[in-house]
Amino acid sequence: MLKLWLNARQVRHVAAHREEVPAAFAARIALAAHQKAADYTLAKARVAQLDILLDAAILLGFTLLGGLSALDQVILSWIAPGLWQQVALVLSFILIGSVLGLPLSLYQTFVLEQKFGFNKMTLRLWLIDSVKGLLLGLVLGLPLVALVLWLMHAGGAYWWLWTWAALVFWQLLMMAIAPNFIMPLFNKFTPLEDEDLKARVNALMQRSGFEAKGFFVMDGSRRSAHSNAFFTGFGASKRVVFFDTLLKQLTPAEMEAVLAHELGHFKHRHIFKMLLTHFVMSLLGLALLGALSQQTWFYTGLGITPSLNGGNEALALLLFMLVVPVFTFFLAPLSSWRSRVQEYEADAYAISQTPASDLASALLKLYQDNASTLTPDPWFVTFYASHPPASLRLARMQHAPNV
Repeated sequence: MLKLWLNARQVRHVAAHREEVPAAFAARIALAAHQKAADYTLAKARVAQLDILLDAAILLGFTLLGGLSALDQVILSWIAPGLWQQVALVLSFILIGSVLGLPLSLYQTFVLEQKFGFNKMTLRLWLIDSVKGLLLGLVLGLPLVALVLWLMHAGGAYWWLWTWAALVFWQLLMMAIAPNFIMPLFNKFTPLEDEDLKARVNALMQRSGFEAKGFFVMDGSRRSAHSNAFFTGFGASKRVVFFDTLLKQLTPAEMEAVLAHELGHFKHRHIFKMLLTHFVMSLLGLALLGALSQQTWFYTGLGITPSLNGGNEALALLLFMLVVPVFTFFLAPLSSWRSRVQEYEADAYAISQTPASDLASALLKLYQDNASTLTPDPWFVTFYASHPPASLRLARMQHAPNV
């Protein structure tokens, strides 16, 4: 209900401000571009409304209405109780969830994004990506699922601690191998050839005391007209990646400012802090799961009849995954606020290294080219926005000493 209310507020607020560009942007944003951003936001909100209802139906269907218990009994009729039966239950649950979410996903890509000129993906490419994702999920995910379930069964009273250690190792491993082995399966990465931009980037990196394995351009335009720049990997495998769409939208000076913003996240150790927070929260979550999985009421209260002979690890894991987001959603404002503070810190670092006017110009182009609304609802921002609204970010930049 809270999600529906927030979404409705966003729709009303954006629609109410559709006909006029905010005064702070009137000289730089055309009314047509502002209205396109509003219409795009409203269209996404309508899809989000359906997505919220679908998620609620799936949650209730799998829990209180007995869907997960019924699925467990079906799997048991095919496979004898044991580790592989539980692995099959988890995989079946994931498969069913993916199939149920498929129509909305296809609509969003091939109807909504297509309507507003952002989708560049063909059905053939979508199918290829889906097959690659499925195979990659089986190769990387299946052993992990089996390991977690085995640890839950055989790890004793502190299974959650050993499981946490395994998950931390796995996540760090994925971060290390993703740039060279996983990401190239889906996108082509070529060395940056723009000499002017390369010189600017090298000078910025030297000023910042930052080292990277290389600068690459990613063929993001094969799938979408949206643009971005990011760092990936860690340690010796760090690399700077620019979307090819970004190179077409921004000048070299603006690109340097965007990169300086990303460097700001590293300078303030935001990535490390985010990982540390994630690891701490996952440890607390697994400890909580360890306690709940021993309580009969945890199962029966959520529509599940646990086996008295044990072997309920997959049921406990899936119930926990289903139910915990209902409660952690109320922490969303805190998480979003922290993220917005980090964006301000990264902006401040960027304008200490490059002219504030370059970053402001780049952000304004990105807001416009990505059809991001300039008039989001304040409550919607409080819960969901990882980045501050454009008006607040640009207002801070205008008061910077080197603007």
